[in-house]
Amino acid sequence: MRIRRGGVDRLMRRFLTGTVLILLMLLCGRYISRAAGSITKSDYKDMICAGGQWLVEAIWNQAHPAENARMSGSWPDAWGSTGAINDPDPAYRKYNAVKTFYEEHQYLAWYGNEESGQQTLEEPGVLASGEAAAGAGGTAQGGETVRGGGAGGAGGAKTESSQDLAAGAGGTASGYQGPNQSLETITGTLERPITGNTYVLEQLMDYDFLIKHFYSVHTSTTAGRDLMNAKDLLSRDMTMKGDDSKPQILIYHTHSQEAYKDSGPGQTVVGVGDYLTRLLEAKGYNVYHDTSVYDLKNGQLDRSKAYNYALDGITNILQQNPSIEVVLDIHRDGVGENLHLVTQVDGRDTAQIMFFNGLSQTPEGPIEYLQNPYREDNLAFSLQMQLGAAAYYPGFTRKIYLKGLRYNEHLRPKSSLIEVGAQTNTYEEALNAMEPLSELLDMVLQGNRKDSIIQ
Repeated sequence: MRIRRGGVDRLMRRFLTGTVLILLMLLCGRYISRAAGSITKSDYKDMICAGGQWLVEAIWNQAHPAENARMSGSWPDAWGSTGAINDPDPAYRKYNAVKTFYEEHQYLAWYGNEESGQQTLEEPGVLASGEAAAGAGGTAQGGETVRGGGAGGAGGAKTESSQDLAAGAGGTASGYQGPNQSLETITGTLERPITGNTYVLEQLMDYDFLIKHFYSVHTSTTAGRDLMNAKDLLSRDMTMKGDDSKPQILIYHTHSQEAYKDSGPGQTVVGVGDYLTRLLEAKGYNVYHDTSVYDLKNGQLDRSKAYNYALDGITNILQQNPSIEVVLDIHRDGVGENLHLVTQVDGRDTAQIMFFNGLSQTPEGPIEYLQNPYREDNLAFSLQMQLGAAAYYPGFTRKIYLKGLRYNEHLRPKSSLIEVGAQTNTYEEALNAMEPLSELLDMVLQGNRKDSIIQ
């Protein structure tokens, strides 16, 4: 409790005076009750509670005048007087505002993390353990334009394991180029045909169609028609502006300890990010991979402040490297143990990925202290990659997940949080997912094939 020095004596005087007044009230009430015989024990108890509450409020108001301050700069004290003050503790006032917000929106405290927690088979292509992998990602619905057949085809089948090609993604390999496979083949430089779904703009401009086919909206937020404007999101330029002479892409991991069901030492999402780094570098990008640990405190797993720690770390990196245009936070999801988020890409079991957007708003409105000036750009970035996946890698992506908080996506227009599989996937399935992901990133950052995806 913070008390101004000059107010200590006055606080004590008011405390003593208030105590005396309460005693007098109780004494008078006792004599009145005897004389009138109409005041019950319940009334007497209520008088005691009211007097005690009044005294507590008087002491609190004296100790924390800033909390009662109004925009006018004056506050009513317990005695009915007012007086102008300077806010003695703006940090405490900010803390109190945040505390009040979470008291009014308790579900955000429970659902603040980015895991979907999915328990049932709600999405096309999501498999229970042991089931055969989906082919082309399900049947077309709602007038989708379907071209081509199954998910295999272009680029040739890849027989080498991604773990062998991952260039140390698990901490042991010395190189990522297989003995019979060139890096050029791995990075997908061969032309790939459309084997999935393409769309006309009129379809995507239908709000109900867009939400149904491409988004999962959590109850912690709302995504209205004004925000989810496909024409606006698809018209935004997500291409890379700078050259590769300086860092262009930042990859980091808010939850670096997330691993997979068969992970060995060092085989976490950091290893997955390392493989993605090498694939993007092979395409000519200058990539900064931040392997800092943000979810351990004194050697113990602590995710409660991981986003705060990560914000400090990546803000420092971006200040030192202002040339960075793309920021990717690589995670893995947490789902029901009966779910296996896997599909087939070029004949290999591949973990499905999920793009994740924080909207910085609840159903009641914007969260003022979590503003994101790049929110629409973030949405455009994920939607353009999602449409590329629907056309060239059907079944590879889950629906884009929307939640109410910000998740540090406010630092660059081209920011994305990406869930790579879940705890029920194998590490190799997660590594396999990095090859199509690198292709989707390259497709959007270079502005390639956009006309073939949207008619």
